[in-house]
Amino acid sequence: MTEPRFASHPGGIAAGIIAMVVIVALSNYVVQFPINDWLTWGALTYPVAFLVTDLTNRTLGPKAARQVIYAGFALAVVLSAWLATPRIAIASGSAFLVAQLLDVAVFNRLRAGAWWRAPLVSSTLGSVVDTALFFSIAFAGSGLPWVTWALGDFGAKMAMAGIMLLPFRLLMPALRPQLAKSELPEVFS
Repeated sequence: MTEPRFASHPGGIAAGIIAMVVIVALSNYVVQFPINDWLTWGALTYPVAFLVTDLTNRTLGPKAARQVIYAGFALAVVLSAWLATPRIAIASGSAFLVAQLLDVAVFNRLRAGAWWRAPLVSSTLGSVVDTALFFSIAFAGSGLPWVTWALGDFGAKMAMAGIMLLPFRLLMPALRPQLAKSELPEVFS
């Protein structure tokens, strides 16, 4: 599949980068605070990063989505080292980069199907990878109940992946008018 002609839309890319940095930095800060024995607050905030990636991919294409990921990664790791700990920043950066790039690849292969399939499947697979990498790097050997947190986090990510379908569907019409009708990919026709 070729990149949409509007893949370099600077306003969309900048908005995606800002949203990604805020979401990841916030998530890396609040992951340090458990809600209970199974969850940290990060489980509720981080899945929104997949929404940002998927909206960027759908509207601007995979190249723009990867630009958002790379820039968001660099800025968020720096902010996370300041807001959290260096170990959490490294864990987050590693998990984020691998999981988000997987999300883009899977989403792009499924983009021509039903509107919900690409974001749901790509977010699910990305969440599996993100959870396994983040919690093992951030908390293994710490004495904290990281395996339990990882299981709870994954369950929350799956619930959020379903919930994020609603804003994905609702935001698509709002994002489409910003682009010229002739530049919309076939999926919007």
